[in-house]
Amino acid sequence: MNLRFLFHGHSKIYFFVAFLFLLSIGCKKEETTEGEGASTNLDTDDLSVSLEGDLQISDFVWEGLNTYYYWQEQVPELADSKRSDEKAYAQYIGSNSEPESFFESLKHVDDRFSWIQDDYEELENLLQGVFASNGVEFGLTYACRDCSEVVGYVKYILEGSDASDKNIQRGDFFTGVNGIELNSNNYRELLFGDDLTYTLNMGSIEDGKIVNNGLNIELTKEEEFETNPIQVDKVLETSVGKVGYLMYNQFVIGKNSELNQVFGDFKNQRVNELIVDLRYNGGGSVRMCIELASMITGQFAGEIFSKEQWNSKLTEYLEDRFGADSLQDEFVDTLTDSNDSGESESINSLSLNRVFILTTSNSASASELLINSLSSYIDVVHIGEQTRGKNVGSITVYDYIDNEGTKNPDHKYAMQPIVLKIANKDGFADYANGLEPDASIDEDIKNLGTLGDEKEPLLETALNLISGTAKLYLPKSSFSKQLLINDPILTKVEGMYIDKNWFQDQGKR
Repeated sequence: MNLRFLFHGHSKIYFFVAFLFLLSIGCKKEETTEGEGASTNLDTDDLSVSLEGDLQISDFVWEGLNTYYYWQEQVPELADSKRSDEKAYAQYIGSNSEPESFFESLKHVDDRFSWIQDDYEELENLLQGVFASNGVEFGLTYACRDCSEVVGYVKYILEGSDASDKNIQRGDFFTGVNGIELNSNNYRELLFGDDLTYTLNMGSIEDGKIVNNGLNIELTKEEEFETNPIQVDKVLETSVGKVGYLMYNQFVIGKNSELNQVFGDFKNQRVNELIVDLRYNGGGSVRMCIELASMITGQFAGEIFSKEQWNSKLTEYLEDRFGADSLQDEFVDTLTDSNDSGESESINSLSLNRVFILTTSNSASASELLINSLSSYIDVVHIGEQTRGKNVGSITVYDYIDNEGTKNPDHKYAMQPIVLKIANKDGFADYANGLEPDASIDEDIKNLGTLGDEKEPLLETALNLISGTAKLYLPKSSFSKQLLINDPILTKVEGMYIDKNWFQDQGKR
């Protein structure tokens, strides 16, 4: 039997869990390699059919989803009985030779978030906040109702990027690329094509409309730009004391020490209130989410942060192998990653009993997990827009050909399927429609303000609530959100990625 799947993350942590899973429920395979064009032969006495080329990938897709997929039991084509007749199974795989369409055909109707990628290195970079970027993070909106014209608006500029020293900033608009006006049919090709360099044709508001203003900004994407998830951190002096403000844009593994340093500064400056801005945070590492929650609090170390709900066969296996407590995540008091000297780094905790969290509809996954799980312990004042509604998590599934962690040399596909739902301590996980804010205010693209500025609308609302000068429920912006374009291509990362550190001590088998 060969190891075929692996959790995303450091191999010393996740190799073992995949191996254990497949001891119990894995596929029995025999790999034969004969130079180029190696094939994967099904291990049966009466089957001479071999799976070559894309059929290997389709076989990998089915096996991975059959093993890990949260909705596996509810998708008839993923039933375990599918493998009872190996010849019929081989014919089934043979009739589904296109990996992407096969993957999509196996998804549950409620699944909005699983995806497959043809290059696992690109996927790994994406999850680590490394991707091609010129530094302009933007959204798109239709210019008017019932029209095809599209306008871009700048949300923020990434520090150290090509755009960071250009004449472009948050709140700016653009109407075209390389002299071609944006519309619903061409924006993908113009903004997300293969060209690393393009020119944005900027716009301004005139008589309530956004029109080309003649300013052109040439930008070049760095192919592997490493983002800093900490967009803004500062301490604000207010009439009621010091308020910490953190804009955090992605829960990135391996950048926890930098975040801990920010909280060390908050602690040294004796902040008594905290505003965490997650308005553009689409999620990321669950482990990083737990560490951020532990920095905000600190008084709950060792207590339940969240509870995991896997498919029934993985739940049964995990409970049997590791105990029921293994499906619970706990608050921590040290960072998972050791420091340069190899020692565990203590978390800088603020021991707060209240936190203010800013969101938009772009806030998803691990951002929602932070709100939902903290609300079982402290007062979470949620300000802004209703969140995305992603109460499920995923893992990265690779195609391994042996138990040594060798990836299949014939392809580079990997999957990021939804594998579990995550609830808070009280068992609440039903927020597929998003989490509703306590103070409702939409981000208005015509009045975005400056991030971290006390007059920026969402931050100002939070500060007013802290000082007691604002009502809890506020009128929504007059800006029509119906015109915004919600294309998945606009979201770099939207997910909640599982990295189970309780496998780390088991060792590599």
